[in-house]
Amino acid sequence: MASVAGGSDPFVAHLLHWFDGHGRHDLPWQHPRTPYRVWLSEIMLQQTQVATVIPYFLKFLHHFPTLPDLAAAENDAVMAQWAGLGYYARARNLHAAAKRCVADHGGELPRDLDALHALPGIGRSTAGAILSQAWKDPFAILDGNVKRVLTRYHGIEGFPGLPAVERPLWALADAHVAQVPVGRMADYTQAQMDLGATLCTRSRPSCVICPLQERCVARREGRTAELPTAKPSKVLPEREAVAVLLQDGQGRTLLQKRPETGIWASLWTLPQADTGLAMQDWFDAHVDGALEDAQALPVLQHTFSHYRLQLQVLRARVSGLKVDHPMLRWVAAGDMPALGLPAPIRKLLEAVL
Repeated sequence: MASVAGGSDPFVAHLLHWFDGHGRHDLPWQHPRTPYRVWLSEIMLQQTQVATVIPYFLKFLHHFPTLPDLAAAENDAVMAQWAGLGYYARARNLHAAAKRCVADHGGELPRDLDALHALPGIGRSTAGAILSQAWKDPFAILDGNVKRVLTRYHGIEGFPGLPAVERPLWALADAHVAQVPVGRMADYTQAQMDLGATLCTRSRPSCVICPLQERCVARREGRTAELPTAKPSKVLPEREAVAVLLQDGQGRTLLQKRPETGIWASLWTLPQADTGLAMQDWFDAHVDGALEDAQALPVLQHTFSHYRLQLQVLRARVSGLKVDHPMLRWVAAGDMPALGLPAPIRKLLEAVL
């Protein structure tokens, strides 16, 4: 079994021993484990599973193999490679952080917790994950998997997203890190994430083969279904909107770039308005054509984190635009893969066009 400094922390010892035989050792960002690759994987893995991330990670690296390459890229190029992965603020922050690293840190990620934390999109846990995996520095992490493991192992009650619950969890995470053997920090960080993702899962955890079962409070007290305490549920509000799928005489589709903030920020999508009347006003001001005979496509339904959208799409053939606009662009079907489009809009266009 892996030894522990002072032999005082069974949590660390059992976890590392389990990782050596059952952990994930062949993830693409582990070979080579550079700061840039670790950082990219950590951002992509936020709210996204490993199996989903791997092909996006490899594709993204192919286009932007180094941090300076990412910093020098156009926004549309970055968003195009991220499109479909969701939570697009991650891509915008990643791009902004890369530019900051080039401007302030010589084109490299800084090996400092506060400096990393100050970069866009890097919170305390992500900064710790980068330092511990890229440089094997002793810093704790507290992502969703680790919160679940610690709340069950130590019997911590309360929704772990609350500061009053998160503070003691950070203290426990730091205490465990202090007992990690020299040279094993990258393995220990990965081990926590692997355990939460494969055994200590949200539902139906595999306690009978868990290396921590003997000292786990939730296991001992039969409370694995109760811990971690669930976030109070709320009903997602429904919103309706109208979008237009307009094509010109060349068969090109009109796309509109979204603002830099808000839903689908900086992505190219169909022109959209909150109501049919607002869409008619926008159409009359910008488009040479008529909307009265437009074909109503099936309502597109998409769930965001804060609401559920019912999007009515109207399809029409038009002559063109009345005036050029920097946020509007006619795009041929073959050119769409080079632009960042929201996944539901991309699927709609692929089906219709």
